[in-house]
Amino acid sequence: MKTLNIGLVGSGFMGKSHSMAYNLLPQVFDPLPAYPRLRILGDITEDLAKKGAKNFGFEDYAVGFEEVVNHPDVDIIDITAPNHAHKEIAVAAAKAGKHIYCEKPLAVTLEDAKAMLDAAEAAGVKTLVGFNYLKTPATLYAKQLIDEGKLGDIWHFRGYFHQDILADPNLPFSWRFEKKIAGSGALGDLGAHIIAIAQNLVSDIDKVSALTKTFIKERPQASGGTGYSSTADLNAPKKTVENDDAVHMLTRFKNGATGTIESSRITQGRKVYLAYEINGSNGSIRFEHERMNELKVYFSDDPEGTKGFRTIITGAEHPFYGSFWPVAGCGLGFGDMKTIEIYQLLDAVANGKDLKPDFRDGYKVSQVIEAALKSAEEERWVEVASV
Repeated sequence: MKTLNIGLVGSGFMGKSHSMAYNLLPQVFDPLPAYPRLRILGDITEDLAKKGAKNFGFEDYAVGFEEVVNHPDVDIIDITAPNHAHKEIAVAAAKAGKHIYCEKPLAVTLEDAKAMLDAAEAAGVKTLVGFNYLKTPATLYAKQLIDEGKLGDIWHFRGYFHQDILADPNLPFSWRFEKKIAGSGALGDLGAHIIAIAQNLVSDIDKVSALTKTFIKERPQASGGTGYSSTADLNAPKKTVENDDAVHMLTRFKNGATGTIESSRITQGRKVYLAYEINGSNGSIRFEHERMNELKVYFSDDPEGTKGFRTIITGAEHPFYGSFWPVAGCGLGFGDMKTIEIYQLLDAVANGKDLKPDFRDGYKVSQVIEAALKSAEEERWVEVASV
């Protein structure tokens, strides 16, 4: 079996998620297209890099990303560092001829996303963006139904991603609230996933009209930790939040469909409420990630008296589920989406297959984000192609 050596940059929440998936992969898929060897992990300090390498199973560690990118053994660079670091790492990886797996959003700015896309395409390397919610068996099956024409012409899309993870105003200021590091707030962090789903299942978005708002305008400085694990000193000076807590967006799709997209990081009572509904001329589908092993479907040609949404419990008949469990109802979880994502990455690199969503798809999502920010600022409809 071919071995593909992995160089991971970043040992935070997503670095842990990716590493768990690499380690689980040989237990799920048989045969594997290639075996992932966890070769080296890089982070901003020696303590973080050394601890991450030990905990996640990497053979070696490095401070920074340069040694990881230029390591002669490494085949794939996996980027889970904060958003502002994506461009520099990805461009360097492309120039070094490495395949690239990058968390979303692709970059802080559209200009940076374009630079990443251009560098990867010039180098001819495989790329993957971590829109992992596209990889649930239910959503993969939804795409299959749409592509087979089971819903007819697609008319409407409604998508949501709401969380209350940052709803407490006493949660400290972190890089997620700073424009130069995170870019947009709820729009880029959560809304990017819904945009990716919409463009994957319906068509590219043509125009947007968006409203953004920051409700919690200041937060206390952090006293320790990073990201979601940071802690606050409530007596510390406050820092101004620089990006959006929530976004609401009207969308027009290139195939003629209309839609709405919402995301919020301060919606009380919502945990990982990623949901969408798609209506077509012959039927509809509904999905909620908090019940990620279910897909609700409605078909207009069902017999009278039996019409209504039915619940499909995903099982071995649906994409990738059978590699995990042989029967419906056992259920998959968040990390399993990453395992599917990484299986496709290794298969594409080892066997020259197409890989989606790639940097071009990620760039298209960044275009929609940029158009939405422009729309919110100027209070008007914006064509995505114009940004």
